[in-house]
Amino acid sequence: MSDSLNILYLSAEILPYAATGGLAQVAAALPRAIRKLGDDIRVILPRYGLINPEKLGLKQALERFPVPFENGVEWASLWQAPDEELPIYFIEHQRFFGSRQGIYSFPDDDERFVFYSRASLEAVRHLDWRPDAIHCNEWQTALIPNWLRTTYKDDPFFAETAVVYTIHNLGYQGIFGYRVLQIAGIEQHGFIAHPDIAPSLNQVVSMMGRGIIFADIITTVSPSYAQEIQTPEFGEGLDPVLRDRSERLFGILNGIDVDAWNPAADPVLPSRFSSDDLRDKQTCKLDLQKQMGLDAASDTAVIGLTSRITDQKGFDILTAILEPILRLLPVQIVIMGAGDPRYHHILSDLQQRHPRRLAYHPTYDEALARRIYAGSDIFLMPSRHEPGGLDQLKAMRYGAVPVVHATGGLKDTVIDHQPPIIGVGFTFAPYDCMALYAAVVRALEIYRHPDIWQAIQHQAMTRDYSVDAAARSYRLLYRQARSLKLTGRPHPTLPGAPESGTTSDQP
Repeated sequence: MSDSLNILYLSAEILPYAATGGLAQVAAALPRAIRKLGDDIRVILPRYGLINPEKLGLKQALERFPVPFENGVEWASLWQAPDEELPIYFIEHQRFFGSRQGIYSFPDDDERFVFYSRASLEAVRHLDWRPDAIHCNEWQTALIPNWLRTTYKDDPFFAETAVVYTIHNLGYQGIFGYRVLQIAGIEQHGFIAHPDIAPSLNQVVSMMGRGIIFADIITTVSPSYAQEIQTPEFGEGLDPVLRDRSERLFGILNGIDVDAWNPAADPVLPSRFSSDDLRDKQTCKLDLQKQMGLDAASDTAVIGLTSRITDQKGFDILTAILEPILRLLPVQIVIMGAGDPRYHHILSDLQQRHPRRLAYHPTYDEALARRIYAGSDIFLMPSRHEPGGLDQLKAMRYGAVPVVHATGGLKDTVIDHQPPIIGVGFTFAPYDCMALYAAVVRALEIYRHPDIWQAIQHQAMTRDYSVDAAARSYRLLYRQARSLKLTGRPHPTLPGAPESGTTSDQP
């Protein structure tokens, strides 16, 4: 694909500047991969107080420019990172961002992210850099598709700008009251009522809902999750809206930076290894056992888990069977993560009663996470639902065979080992503690056969779940979105394109 497009990528967080989870990891890797393919992609995020311009060597790109806000104007400035590979900009506003050390969970989050989104549009105008497509992520940027259909409808600068809107987790919609429409300057359009959604959602502003309704293309982070969110079970009340837009909804698997996550070159590991030579993975296992206070036992399977400690991540069913696993099965377990205090107490108690079998580290540490991937034989992800998932991809890259609940991105990436098929891991369904227990037992039985186990490890380590694959898919979708925006029809050379589209005020 030789034609280059200007792509504005908007994310409220990005590594290494501001991060709370998977969004920041994707935002750090995906734009870089897209830029290597030839598009002029640029990233804008807020300059939170935790981002120090002097320490990071930021330079001012725009000193001061006006941003329409509610019934007046607020003023912003723009910083740029000294990044030679990818232009990264930061919206400066002291009250909304500079004075806050955190990213989310402030009482004025609606105002803050409405301002960030509007300021990003005005910033590229003042830079005289016209985006062919804007890639919006999550609820924080979801009003941009709405504005381009209303407020900016007749603005020649954005007349040909398409929008791709990505849902990373439908559970976080950005629900606010009517005032957010006044702040955003679209109160004359009122609530968007849908006859098939719950009345309660028709009387609030779901920022994500508006992104879904007005975007040219909607994506989410795995093909299975794209199907799941169109059902009442996973749709979080928006499933009727998503079904209405199903022809423009695509699931694209997240990918990882395989250079950054490479056990053959990872400086954190005590010894490095590859899919062609797994001998030094055993060194990493013994090092992990020593670091975590477990018995040094090379023949005992080590199960690793790095996660938020919540119900959604499967700790309701996991804690129900941890005691019998520790008493009855020949395993050691390493768990790292923070979350629900209830599970913190359960895990701490189990660690006290099984100090040489269970190690619990209650805070996140990336270096330790890498050692867990490298030192574990099995990696556990029993999530109730998982839109995409990155941890299973990293674990596979490091030769830790995943045991996962067959949902969302876990279902799409972990091929179940069912002889004679050599899979890359073990899956379970339904979502209950006995199905999870059975999957762990099944994995441990195969672990007793080194030849089969190493074949599974090799398959897992060599599958292409790189961010480059996701980048190629998004480049196609940017062009499809632009074709829909300009003509109402999909690009004729794109396979699997929607059969219809519209360029009217209502999508």
